[in-house]
Amino acid sequence: MPSIRGLREGSVARQMLQLQVLVVLALVVAAVALAAYDARRDVRADAADRAVAVARTVADSPTTLSALASTDPSVRLQPYAERVRVDTGVDFVVVMDLDRTRFTHPKPDRIGKPFVGDLGDAPEGGTFTQEYRGTLGPSVRSVVPVFAGNQVVALVSVGITVDRVDDQLRQDLLLVGICAAVVLGVGVLGAWLVSRRLRRQTHGMGEREMARMYEYYSAVLHAVREGLLLLDSEGIVQLANDEARRLLSLPEDVVGRSVHELGLPPGLVAAAVGDTAQSDDIYVAGDHVLVVSSAPATWADRDVGAVVTLRDHTDLQAVTGELDVVRGLTDTLRAQTHEASNRLHTVVSLIEMGRPAEAVDFATEELQLAQMLTDRVVSAVGEPVVAALLLGKTSEAAERGISLSVDGEVPPGAVDVPARDLVTILGNLIDNALDAVAGRDARRVAVTVGGSGAQLKIIVEDSGPGLSDDDARHVLERGWTTKATSDAEGGHGVGLALVGQAARRHGGSVEIGPSSLGGAAFVVTLGGTS
Repeated sequence: MPSIRGLREGSVARQMLQLQVLVVLALVVAAVALAAYDARRDVRADAADRAVAVARTVADSPTTLSALASTDPSVRLQPYAERVRVDTGVDFVVVMDLDRTRFTHPKPDRIGKPFVGDLGDAPEGGTFTQEYRGTLGPSVRSVVPVFAGNQVVALVSVGITVDRVDDQLRQDLLLVGICAAVVLGVGVLGAWLVSRRLRRQTHGMGEREMARMYEYYSAVLHAVREGLLLLDSEGIVQLANDEARRLLSLPEDVVGRSVHELGLPPGLVAAAVGDTAQSDDIYVAGDHVLVVSSAPATWADRDVGAVVTLRDHTDLQAVTGELDVVRGLTDTLRAQTHEASNRLHTVVSLIEMGRPAEAVDFATEELQLAQMLTDRVVSAVGEPVVAALLLGKTSEAAERGISLSVDGEVPPGAVDVPARDLVTILGNLIDNALDAVAGRDARRVAVTVGGSGAQLKIIVEDSGPGLSDDDARHVLERGWTTKATSDAEGGHGVGLALVGQAARRHGGSVEIGPSSLGGAAFVVTLGGTS
């Protein structure tokens, strides 16, 4: 199968060079032809004007009039006419009688013979010019009258041979030819430079190859299931396929706009315009959890921009959150099993020591505490998955020396929120709260659930260091990568972005403020306002 390169007839740059050279050549040839025609006309017009001027000068000369009054005009007119001819550079000056008899001629043997050529209206006092083949060959000549008072007494004819005119024309055309050659050279050089630049920009491809490449690339880029962004070296969007527009909620006029103007998470923007490749970083943009990979794009060792690929992992991230909850519950159950084994050994030892009453009190006391905790959590939250999550978090908090309290009640008829979203909201908020109070003197976390009508409200407070006003404004919208350094105090990361995403999905909101415990308070409202 022949290659694409072998199928093309010629590169666009080569075709443009050929076309431009032909255009320049045609223009130069046309210009030279017009210049030659114009020069020929001007040379002949100039020769006729010069012949008329010389003839009038001779006709108006007193020498001519006094010589004509003599018995032999040629004696005085011939030397005078020759001096004028030599001084003015014309080829002949002929003074003649009205009957055409020559008084002067460059060839003395022609004196006395009739003038050859037309006289026009010169005998009547007019000025006549023509191109005529006479005794000296073809010439541009003029005939003017000689007046004695108001009467025409003789005629003067002055001529310039066509050979002399053509000599002047050839000199003019030589200059025209030199100018044409310079123009042609400059035009060809300019066409070559333009072609060279075009070759670099089109990489030497032909028009069919470029059209085929555009059609194939456009079809592929818009058909792939991954989002694709192409940015130039200035961070301007050059291409965004359909999936990228959907995942990032990009406008239709995104091409040509700076990536900084699109309202994307700052971390994602920084990765897109960065100088180093990034692989499989997680960001939150709008309602989507995205796995983003970016890499600088180069061509011929030159930076031309960046390529950003996007994959939608929203569902996968939610399932991963649930899996983390299950793993947490498993770890809690494992710890409780170990603790139960210790308690059982204690009970057995008390019985062996003959102290059964104390063994019964010890066993029932632990059971009562566990049952009270279970009853309180289950009564507050009717959803078994969420109740199991809260019980697991309570056990985890107890192991870490943190006091976790669960209060409130979800009334019947409250907004119907899937257990998956509740696990996402409560799990991430409690984890952030536990991390925030870790290592502090007062380690308390309070969870309050409640609602009225179609509204469900979840409040998670802690005794940690709290959030600054700036962090409180931006913590839910940053969408930082999970590979970034976590900030336990601020609770930054994908988790909080997922909380905001889940709240918006159910028509709710997330408010952040100070807590009565001394730290931060996250208030999540789901459903419409009451």
